[in-house]
Amino acid sequence: MLNRINEYKTLFLRISLAYLFYFIARVLFYLYNDNIIIVESYEEFFKLCLIGLTFDTSAILYTNSIFILISLLPIKINSSNLFQRGMFFLYFFTNIIAYSTNFFDFIYYKFSQSRLTTTVFDIIKNETNKIDLMGSFLIDYWHVFILFFILIYCWIYLYKKIEFKSSPQLDKINYYSYSFVWFLLIVFVCIVGMRGGLGNATRPINMVDAHRFVKKGSHADLVLNSPFCMIRTYKKNYFQKKNFLTNSQKNALINPIKKFNDSIISRPNIVLIVMESFGREYIGSLNKDKTINNYISYTPFLDSLSKHSTIFTNSFANGRQSIEALPSILASVPSFRIPFTSSPYANQEIQSLVSVFNELNYSTSFFHGAPNGSMGFLGLSNILGFDNYFGKNEFNNNSLYDGYWGIWDEPFLQFMKKKIDKFKEPFFTTFFSLTSHEPFKVPSEYKGVFPVGNVQMHEVIGYSDNALKEFFNSSKNEPWFKNTLFIITADHCNQFWYPLYRDGINRFAIPIIFYHPNNSLTGVNDKLSQQLDIFPSIIDLIGYEKSINTWGRSLFSENLDVPFSIHFSGTVYHFSMNKFTLVFDGENIIGVYKIDDYGLSKNLIDDQNIDYSFEEQYLKAFFQDYMERVIDRKLN
Repeated sequence: MLNRINEYKTLFLRISLAYLFYFIARVLFYLYNDNIIIVESYEEFFKLCLIGLTFDTSAILYTNSIFILISLLPIKINSSNLFQRGMFFLYFFTNIIAYSTNFFDFIYYKFSQSRLTTTVFDIIKNETNKIDLMGSFLIDYWHVFILFFILIYCWIYLYKKIEFKSSPQLDKINYYSYSFVWFLLIVFVCIVGMRGGLGNATRPINMVDAHRFVKKGSHADLVLNSPFCMIRTYKKNYFQKKNFLTNSQKNALINPIKKFNDSIISRPNIVLIVMESFGREYIGSLNKDKTINNYISYTPFLDSLSKHSTIFTNSFANGRQSIEALPSILASVPSFRIPFTSSPYANQEIQSLVSVFNELNYSTSFFHGAPNGSMGFLGLSNILGFDNYFGKNEFNNNSLYDGYWGIWDEPFLQFMKKKIDKFKEPFFTTFFSLTSHEPFKVPSEYKGVFPVGNVQMHEVIGYSDNALKEFFNSSKNEPWFKNTLFIITADHCNQFWYPLYRDGINRFAIPIIFYHPNNSLTGVNDKLSQQLDIFPSIIDLIGYEKSINTWGRSLFSENLDVPFSIHFSGTVYHFSMNKFTLVFDGENIIGVYKIDDYGLSKNLIDDQNIDYSFEEQYLKAFFQDYMERVIDRKLN
């Protein structure tokens, strides 16, 4: 044939089908998450879809690269039924796998507030009840699977409607030379598309680049697609040393070796309670200073306890998932692009609350009602040095298993109470709850007891709050109770109802509550605080005489440490300090916002009247120091 124009048209139409179905997936992703990603108009939505074409192109071309290459080869048998049947299976094998990740994100995004990446494998690899969880997912979100199979059926139907036509073969010289020219041209176009355009001469586009094209931070997740995010995070090592500042400049700004001189409570027992998904939004006592119309609290017990506690009303998580929370809380070691516990640097000696209390001859224990090893907590507890680990295995009563994650919170808290009764004092105990989690079930005897509220989380929040109440009531007359410091916080947030908490920064808003029965800790603190601050705050309260290694600050000392908060959104870093929140891509500041602009709606980076140089230098000093100490194994 003189040319292969019909074959190239067929290839173009087949690849174009992927664009159509990626567009449909983006529409569905928005419909499932429109309470989190706020789009003001149809016009704005379609503009975001146009921006998303850049990321769709990259994902589609990567996914179909082998299919495209084979289609371009000048093979005489390419029009045979057998060859075309093979191409059909190759096309849908790769596309179905890639396309399916978008559908997992319809649901997963509600909990992670970030597009699906390869870190999900780090999260689930330690779960021993994967089959139960998958069964729950299939049952609760059957509609997602139905949509997926309907769309795949439509995709196959349309693919088969595209008829493959080849022209009569002419002389070989014209045939192969023409094919070679078109091969080079199409491969060049594909490489440009994979990289995200000709403008990215030094590197391909990545997830961070989504923020360069949108005005609102949350819209970055809408223009992205899950296959692109999975591809861009595959086998990436995000721990790399930085040289933003000289050592003297860095050390002048940040020094994680700290010593505290306070001793408010002498050698108390410590019970650290980490509540699954307990966003600050649900707790009335932490929202009294917020202007929220028709606000409803779902935590009557924590509201009552807060009256006798020091509560922090401007506190934030440093991560998005449970696996990221414990290193931040126990050791002031945050996770960013990947969970620290899944990194090559997790297995090192780490100074933490556990190591300090072991040094002080406390008995240390960790309680989590899931199957032992879930979330990697058993491995982390061994690294940190807990004396004892109590999980579902030690509870040893499957009649109180919730069928998904582990033992219901109320009976497991009572199990912990009975164990504590036998502990030698002083002791340090950490409890990690699990009932306030998808699939949002409560025990049958509690059906209809707690307010259902506006989102699924509200009922289980009520149940877990009541479980805490029962634990405190059953413990308050025990001899150990009166000399015990309780700290209540959360690992991360989950479903949101009030607009204030749907905003990008407030998706990380959690409670931090310190309570002691002697009423020595009371009051409201609205200064910026974070999970990293819990370790040094506890150490400060008990009067530990040695230095500790922490990037956090004591919430009870008026020292020189400037309050700040940092987390990784899934695509960029958010750093809040003083008057500003900075958006950082790991190398450069790409956004500057007023600190109360929680939705990151107005970027001030080009405003010549603002000065954020100190905040930028501090952020880079922190980031540089973090990478150095983690990589050089200097966390002890």
